[in-house]
Amino acid sequence: MQAESDHPHHRPLLALGLRLAAAFVLAGLLACVKLASNKGIHLAEIMFWRQLPTIPILFGWFALRGRPDLLRTRRTASHLRRSGFGLLGMTMNFGAATLLPLAVATTLNYSSAIFAVLLSALVLREPTGPWRWSAVAMGFAGVVLIAQPWGNDLPLLGAAIALGAALMIALISVQLRDLGRTEHPLTIVFYFSLFTVPILALAMPFVATTHTPGEWLLLLACGVIGLLGQALLTAALRYGAVANVIVMDYSGLVWATLFGWLVFDNLPPSSTWLGAPLVVAAGLLIAWREHKLGLERRALAEPIEA
Repeated sequence: MQAESDHPHHRPLLALGLRLAAAFVLAGLLACVKLASNKGIHLAEIMFWRQLPTIPILFGWFALRGRPDLLRTRRTASHLRRSGFGLLGMTMNFGAATLLPLAVATTLNYSSAIFAVLLSALVLREPTGPWRWSAVAMGFAGVVLIAQPWGNDLPLLGAAIALGAALMIALISVQLRDLGRTEHPLTIVFYFSLFTVPILALAMPFVATTHTPGEWLLLLACGVIGLLGQALLTAALRYGAVANVIVMDYSGLVWATLFGWLVFDNLPPSSTWLGAPLVVAAGLLIAWREHKLGLERRALAEPIEA
């Protein structure tokens, strides 16, 4: 197996910075989506306008840079799979943001690290030791505290959708890491929009409505901010391993809480403050363990390669 340091684009500090910026930008995107939904704009229409501007903007960027060659790909099937998972993940992610306080939806998204461990153990049959199983148990306890299925503080449908989005994040992160070995980050983003816009366009005759100038500006912001966030997220996975860069995602909780307070005059319920530290601690523990195991594998491989 190829060591992370042998990855052709391995630049861990740059990856961390890009992921940190992505966390801020994507928190802003969810705030825009929630605002648009509160104004009565259908989720499918929000997603359509989130995706559509990406195509002409990136096509123009490639043309101005004299790099139309970056649009060539030999991995169409991989892009199609990524687009399918990405469309489902975006639907769940945006849906959770419209149903839940921003900080709650963001915190439940952090359970993606827990799902990554479960997928590795159950699907890939990778050995999973007590450290990671302990992290899974800790994170699951945090999710239960936040969702509180015995109470009425949060809609259970919203919590379930947010957890589904977290599962999709875990799957998509692996796909992006694989595509990033051969594809430019903006090429991945371009094909994601190219393959999903026609699907979303099929719903437009049934959901599209007239809008005020302010609503059009909001939809445009969703597209531009979403493009920037997706580019930063994809670039981070090009330059660093999932287990290493995912720690920066947790800064998004600060921004989501801030946007929720300033824009929607809404703070998460007390159950979130009880469960969020457990979910964040579980994700950090998993990231630390993955990093440590990566160092051990590299150390074992060095005498063989010498």
